[in-house]
Order: sequence, then C-alpha cells, then structure tokens
Amino acid sequence: MQTHLVPVGFDYDRLIAPLVRDRLSVDRVVLLQGAVGSAANVEYSRTLARKLETDFRNLLGAETERFVIEDVYDYDAAFEGAYDLINAELDAGNEIWVNVSAMPRTVSFAFATAAHSVMIEREAERDRIHTYYTIPEKYLETELAEELRRGTELLSELAELVETDGLDDLNELDELDGSNKSDGSAEGAGEEGLSDRLAERVRNAQDLLSEFDERGTTIGAKSVDGSHIVEFPVASFSPVKPFEELILFKLGSDGSFESVSELAQALARELDEEYTDSFRSKVIYNVDRLGPGGKGYIEQEAHGKSHRTELSRIGELWVRAHASGEREGDEDTDREATDNGSESDDGEDSERDANDRRDDDSLTAVERDGSNERAPKW
Repeated sequence: MQTHLVPVGFDYDRLIAPLVRDRLSVDRVVLLQGAVGSAANVEYSRTLARKLETDFRNLLGAETERFVIEDVYDYDAAFEGAYDLINAELDAGNEIWVNVSAMPRTVSFAFATAAHSVMIEREAERDRIHTYYTIPEKYLETELAEELRRGTELLSELAELVETDGLDDLNELDELDGSNKSDGSAEGAGEEGLSDRLAERVRNAQDLLSEFDERGTTIGAKSVDGSHIVEFPVASFSPVKPFEELILFKLGSDGSFESVSELAQALARELDEEYTDSFRSKVIYNVDRLGPGGKGYIEQEAHGKSHRTELSRIGELWVRAHASGEREGDEDTDREATDNGSESDDGEDSERDANDRRDDDSLTAVERDGSNERAPKW
C-alpha cells in the first residue's frame, strides 16, 4: 500500500496535483493540519485540509485520515510524531511518501529528518521511504502584491480628485478624468476612463482573491526533468574508505556495470592489478558495504544471477562533490586503496563472505523485526 504523509499548510495544488499528473499510486493519505496562528489561519488550513480530504478520495480513490499538529513551530514534537507515524506505516507493510512542500519549515525539516533517521535505522526498508518536494508553477503572493499596488495607485488618484475637485459622485469620474488630460482629446483619445479602470481593478482583485481562497498561495505543480516531484537523496552517516572511493569514482566515470564481476575487471585494469578471485571478492565485499544494506551510495538491479550496479542519487552527489581535483595524479591514494581495500576490519571475513556470494553477486539484506508498532502522537 502506498501511503502519503501530507502536511497541509496553506497550499492545495502542490499537495495533490503532482500525484494526479504523474499518475502515482495513492492508496492512503494522512493529512496534517496546523492549529497555531490567527483564527483565520487555522480556519484556512482546516478548510484546505477538508477540501484535500474530499479530492484525494474522489480523484484518487484514496483512504484519508486527518491529524492536527498543535504547534507547527515545535520541531521536537513534529519530529517525534513523524518518526512514529513513518514507523507505524512501515510496520503495516506500506511504502511511505513524505511531502514537505507546504507546512512551515519547522515541520517540513522535522518530517524530512525523521524519514532520514528511519531510513538509516531500517536499512532493509529504505527503498520504501521517499521524501519529496514539488515546485509551484507560480506564487500568488507576488500577483496579490502587484494587484494591491495598482489598486493603491488608483485609490491615490481618486483621493486626489476628491480633494482637489470636491468629487462626490462616481458618475462624474469619466468627465472629470477627461477634463484633467493635458490637451483634452489627443492624448486621452481611446483610453479607458477612470471609472472603467476602477471597475477593472475591482474585477481583477476579486478574481485573484477568489483564486487565492480556492487554491492557496501557489498555483500548479512545476515539472522538473519530466517529473513533478523532486525527491531528496539521503546522506550516509558513514565515512567512505579508500577502496570504496575507487569504486564510486569508477561508477561515476563509467556509469553502470552489468555485474559486480564486470566492475571488478574494470577496476583491475585501471589499477594494473591481476584479476583474481581474491580481488573480485574484495570488490564484492566493498560493493556490499556501499549498497542499499550499507551506506546507500550504490543501487543494484537483479537480472539472472548478476546485479546491474550503478550509483544511487546520493552516490552521484557524493562523486560530484569529491571529484574535482580529488583523484587527479593521486597515485599514492590508489596504491593505498589497493593495498588496504578491505581495511583492518575486512580481512579474512570479507574474503569468506565474498566467496560465499561469488556465484550470483548477491548482496546481503539486513532483516528487522517489525512487530513493535508505533502510533503517531497527534
């Protein structure tokens, strides 16, 4: 089951449009509305949450549930509630998607950090946790500000007419406005009268306010690289060792490999090493450490007895951050990595573990007892 955690805030489109447009599977939605701020803010958030609740059911056929976050600026409480909720969904066997587009940053950061923490603790299930953000097509605040600015200018003109000409009847606007033109006809010919401009400003302001009331502070969901979702990568807490660096840089420069064996052969050629069972075992072991059950820098896709091996999103970012000038002419690092690739804690255990997996390049999965369910605090 696909569960989406959606802190509501003051947005509508960014919380449902990307799921509809990208045709993502949505089975269950947990809506989180704030209860802090002015009465108008609280009521506005409540109204949007109700509308989202209805539309998630009608448009996506999703089961919905609503919680109230009593204090949207209490980071610790938001983190604890998010942590418990994510764990509970995973314990129920669900895949979890955390939308951090709308709520105040305290809640968004708390939810993102909680998702990150759960990923680290439940490594075998990290591929079932996603944190994402949606970029709006436009922000209504800027249009509201511009419309207010124009309205203010118009009211200033009206105030000046009232003060200087004693205007007390709006029907006199066009006549009075025309009489104030410099030449009486040439410049003013074909231009809208002041009353028409006033009516237009009122209509525009009403339309914009109506759209604001209906859709929140933003409009639409912007597509980036063919998707309406920008998923956040998850950083690893573990440092990268020298031989692991060689593997990551090799994947960064050459792209994916159809198997770990193919990757090992390429590394042996690059390091001018003899390709032996021992060298291959060392590569398998270190790929294991860098994979989904380890540091998360490498992704693998099984096909037959082999595993196509490539960098994960965070792996790509790691290579990009460390590639500039890091390895150029650094032969000593390569030699150290080759000599100590499995490090002091690898040793004979790494060789034995790798030999056990030699036939199919498989990676170890970390199992976890999910019987301890945790309910959200809200």
